[in-house]
Amino acid sequence: MLKTTVFLFLILLTGCSGPYMGKDLFGADEFVLDSYKIREGKFSILEMEGMAVSELDESLLNEYKDTIHEDDVLVVLVLNHKRPDVAEAVQRVASTVGFRVSNGQLHLPDLSPIPVEGLTLDEARQKIAGLYNEQIQDTEVFVGYKERIVRKVELAGLVGMPNVPVDGKLRLFDLLAKARIPNDANLFKSYVIRDNALLPVDMIKLLKEGDMQQNIVMHGGDKVYIAEPGASSLMVMGEVLRERVVNLPAGSISLRHALAEAGGIPFTGDKSYIQVIRGNISKPKIYTLSWEHVIHLPNESLLLMPGDIVYVAAKPITEWNRFISQILPSFGGLEVVKNSGMGIMLP
Repeated sequence: MLKTTVFLFLILLTGCSGPYMGKDLFGADEFVLDSYKIREGKFSILEMEGMAVSELDESLLNEYKDTIHEDDVLVVLVLNHKRPDVAEAVQRVASTVGFRVSNGQLHLPDLSPIPVEGLTLDEARQKIAGLYNEQIQDTEVFVGYKERIVRKVELAGLVGMPNVPVDGKLRLFDLLAKARIPNDANLFKSYVIRDNALLPVDMIKLLKEGDMQQNIVMHGGDKVYIAEPGASSLMVMGEVLRERVVNLPAGSISLRHALAEAGGIPFTGDKSYIQVIRGNISKPKIYTLSWEHVIHLPNESLLLMPGDIVYVAAKPITEWNRFISQILPSFGGLEVVKNSGMGIMLP
């Protein structure tokens, strides 16, 4: 996207010696208004890029029960002094192979198959104890996991581990802490996928601003991708000390910061024409600002977003000097011919 926009801008400048001066220009007021939209965060920026964005469903913040699933293997202990034979039979299986959930059911000595899939361990314990107490009073039951199908979140990108198990209470903030993501990770381009759909979660707001409304509860099968620093960027070009691409791991940066990253504007630059090119190839939005805006307006009022191009025009005298420097060699050659006394022979 950035390369395409650069190409388009170069076409706009073809044949021009200064900044773009078309009728479709916007000033500092419009740039400030758009900066306030950028401040709203990741999904406001995506909307400015033309993407449809849904709101975060509050139900994603709800914890859920960590329940028994098919093929989980349970340890069950039964205590009853009146029927030590039953207690010993259960103990023998529990200490060796355990009780595997099959077709959603558990098979225990002296009981019909017990549906346990979808129950918590405590709910399963109460159910088993109730069934045994119908036959043998004063029976106590303990239930735990021996083996289980681990439900986990898969991690990719700049992470320190491939997966993290979930328990119905693990939240995104804790997951990212466990994943040991680097400080320069691109949180703007990072995302969470559930059931093959992107969740509208802003990791920048969560980790950098402490917005707990983004701290969703993780589910087994979720996928989290942490992007590299250069996954989103902008370009600073024209009359700056060094043209360069600037990474935007947080999704935005101030115009002042971007110019500083490029080494500032040298004496050859025209500080009255600092232009920002934003938008798609068919109709970019071009703002024109001055150095007075850069130094007097607060950083949060002059924000850049991924794909932007900052262009600093050259002073008219700079363009003139360059023109003179290009034609001087030709004048110099004629002067040499003149001084040598050589004539020009015409046919």
